Amino acid sequence: MRLGALAALAGLLAACAADQTGSVLTPAVIKVPEQAPKTTGRTRSDEADHAKLVASFGGEYRAPAAHRLISEITDRLVRASDRPQESYAVTLLDSPVVNAFALPSGRLYVTRGLLALASDSSEVAAVLAHEIAHVTLRHATARSEMALRSQLVSRVVADVLNDPVTGAQLESQSKFTLARFSREQELEADTNGVRVLAQAGYDPFGAGRFLDALQRTMALKTGNGSAAEPDMLATHPATAERIALVTRAARRIGAPGLGTDDRAPYLAAIDGLAYGDNPGEGLVRGRRFLHPGLGIAFEVPDAFAIENTRNAVLGTTPEGSRRLLFDQVEASGDRSLEDVLRATWNDAIEAGSVENRIIGGRSAVTALSRGKDWTFRLAAVRMGETTYRMIMAAKGATDPEPAFRRWLESLRPIEPEEAAALKPAHLRIVTAAPGDTVEGLARRMSVPDRAVDRFLVLNGLQRGAAVRPGQGYKLVVE
Repeated sequence: MRLGALAALAGLLAACAADQTGSVLTPAVIKVPEQAPKTTGRTRSDEADHAKLVASFGGEYRAPAAHRLISEITDRLVRASDRPQESYAVTLLDSPVVNAFALPSGRLYVTRGLLALASDSSEVAAVLAHEIAHVTLRHATARSEMALRSQLVSRVVADVLNDPVTGAQLESQSKFTLARFSREQELEADTNGVRVLAQAGYDPFGAGRFLDALQRTMALKTGNGSAAEPDMLATHPATAERIALVTRAARRIGAPGLGTDDRAPYLAAIDGLAYGDNPGEGLVRGRRFLHPGLGIAFEVPDAFAIENTRNAVLGTTPEGSRRLLFDQVEASGDRSLEDVLRATWNDAIEAGSVENRIIGGRSAVTALSRGKDWTFRLAAVRMGETTYRMIMAAKGATDPEPAFRRWLESLRPIEPEEAAALKPAHLRIVTAAPGDTVEGLARRMSVPDRAVDRFLVLNGLQRGAAVRPGQGYKLVVE
C-alpha cells in the first residue's frame, strides 16, 4: 500500500454492497494495454510518459545482470520477428505484480515480479514475444495510439498513485477509453509469439509453462484463483484456453526439449532479486501487516490471508465467505470521522449503529451496513494527521463484529526499532544436494504460509516432483 490518499477505492465496497456480485472487496483491475506499432524516435512527450509509467509501478528496479539478460532476450526475439529492424529499450519495474507491456515508442517494461516467477529464459522470452507480437501484428492503429497515449499514462497513474489532479483530468477527458485487445487478438499474439520464440532459439513450450505458473500463483494469492492485483490475466482469455493453444502451437513445431537449456544462466541472473512487497509500501508477515513509512501495524483474525496491493490491504478467508479491506482516505482534520465514513460508503448505514470510540488512545467511528447478501462492519480511525478505513464483510446476515473488533483493536503505531528491523525478502538460488527434498528446501523459505506450494510454483514443479541434485532452485529468504 503506497503512501498518500487512496480514494480510488472509496466507492468500491459500496458498489459491492449494492450489486452483491462475487467481486466484493476486490479492487479494480488495471491492465496497461499493448499498443500500436511504434513511431520512429522518441519525443519529449514519450519521455514524460515513460517517467510517469515508471513512477506508477514503483520506480525503476536496478538489477544489472537481469537487465542485461532481458535486453539480450528482447534483441533475439526482435531479430526473429516479422519486423527485425525494430529495437526496444527495456526497463525493469520495481513491482511484485507479474506483468509486462510494450509501448509504441519502443519501450518494453518488465516487472521484477515476472522475473521472479519465471524459471528460465524461455519462459520470460515467451511473455516478451507475446507483447512484441501485439506491435508487429498492428493490433492497434496509429490513430488510436495517438488518441489514447496520454490517457493511457494518466489512467495508470491515476489508478495506481491515485493522483487527484490526474483524476480530474481524466473526468474531463471521459470520451477516451483504454484500448483492450479482443480475445482473437490475444490468441493471435500467443500463436505468433510461440512461433517467434522457436525461431529465436528458445523452447516454444516455455509459453505454456509460464502461463501455468501464472495461473497457479494467482490461485495461491486468493485461494480461488481470482487476481486481486493488476496482472497479466486481467484482460486476456481464460488461461486454460491459452495454455491449450500455446501447447498445440509448440507441438506443431516439435517435441518438448527444443531450444537451449537456459535455466542455469537465468537463475544466476536473478539471484538476489527483491521478492514481494517493497518495505516502503508495507510488508505482510503472516497475519500481520506493517508499514514503516506510515508507522502503523495491525494483525488480522485467524483464518484470514492478507495481501498488500498498491491501493489497499485486502484479506479473505479460504472459502471466501469473509473479506476485509484497509486503506487510507483523504480527510481534513476538521471533518468528523462519521462524515468521512459516510462519504466513502455509498450504501445505507444501519440507523443507530454509528458509534464514536476511543481505541488505543485514538479516535474511531464504527458502523454497520447490511446488503442483500453481505453484512459489513466499517470503521474510520484517525492516527495523528492520517485517517484510515477498516472494512470487514461477512457473507449473509452474520455480523462479523467480534472478529472486526479484534482487528480494529490491533491497529497500532510501529516502534522505530521494529521498523528498522524489517528486512525485504529476496530470491536466493541454491544448488540441491543429494538427499535434499522439496519439503526440506521449502522449510528454508521465508513465506507466510503454504511453503511447499509456493516453492513448487516458484520453481515450476508439479506436486509429487523431486528436486535434482546439482540443479539450482529459488528460495525466498530475508
